Amino acid sequence: MTQPKFAPIQIEDQVREAYRLQTPEPWVADRPADFRAGPVPVGRGFGTPGPDQGYALRLAHRFEHRLALVEGEAFEDAVAAGVAIALRRAAAFGRAPVIHDLELAFTLVGYLGDPPDDLVSWRVSRLRGMSHHHWDEREVAEAVPESTLRLTPAQAGEQLASWRELLGAAAGDEVRQLPV
Repeated sequence: MTQPKFAPIQIEDQVREAYRLQTPEPWVADRPADFRAGPVPVGRGFGTPGPDQGYALRLAHRFEHRLALVEGEAFEDAVAAGVAIALRRAAAFGRAPVIHDLELAFTLVGYLGDPPDDLVSWRVSRLRGMSHHHWDEREVAEAVPESTLRLTPAQAGEQLASWRELLGAAAGDEVRQLPV
């Protein structure tokens, strides 16, 4: 707060003039990596952009003690697969991820509920090391049909017997033989 003019103060205690900054020049996106207006690029590897996607990782840790992992599975791989599917679902609705997106994703890959044995075998082989392989995450997430993303977690749990249709083409992958 400034000192009133009528209050006696020493010269060194007086408020100094602030440095005046210049008005910035106009800016344009002219660097090679700058975003330019126009259609959003689509295709392999572009993913599905959406707002506040990092929040899904925070939400995923709420499932840490609820996920039914079997021997040979890592929590990080389960999170990578679940978050990839959940982010695609959230972006399809045009919003940030919410807890129900992750609940649906974890239900689809059989970490919640009572999954069929062949789904567990598929996920053990298909999702192993997923947290280290971005392209595998994208492949699994992009294979899930739009109609599956519109289901509620309860509806997905009821239809889990037909998990291959729910997960799309990625579920058609044969179970990989794991190294011994």
